[in-house]
Amino acid sequence: MTWSVYLAGEIHTDWREDIATGAKAANLPVTFTGPVTDHDASDDCGVAIMGAEDQKFWHDHKGAKLNAIRTRKMLEDADIVVVRFGEKYKQWNAAFDAGQAYALGKSLIVMHQDEHQHPLKEVDAAALAVVKTPQQVVEILTYVINGTLPD
Repeated sequence: MTWSVYLAGEIHTDWREDIATGAKAANLPVTFTGPVTDHDASDDCGVAIMGAEDQKFWHDHKGAKLNAIRTRKMLEDADIVVVRFGEKYKQWNAAFDAGQAYALGKSLIVMHQDEHQHPLKEVDAAALAVVKTPQQVVEILTYVINGTLPD
């Protein structure tokens, strides 16, 4: 069985690559999916394809709707959803993805640092695991898939 893992949230660091590299090194049967991580493409896809908008609201609205097509499908197909909240930006989309994953009954792993414990307490309560590092995600995947603990 190949597990599908959706990597949601913060797009400004290489945490996704760290998880993918760790999973490959652990020989895990996983495929990773996620949002478009090119910030400009994600923001501007709607107007690039369907035409310009005078108001920023409608510009963003078009992009959000197109991105939702991808996100919905990948979240529905995922076995596990990992949502990372970064240090610098408020990722409202990450909170939305976490809520969708929870509503779909997906196994949810949330990743953030200690300073976000209070604002994310409800998101953390919905998760089956809350971690700080990509390595911890790889160790969880290893345990869940293979039933083995890290060395």
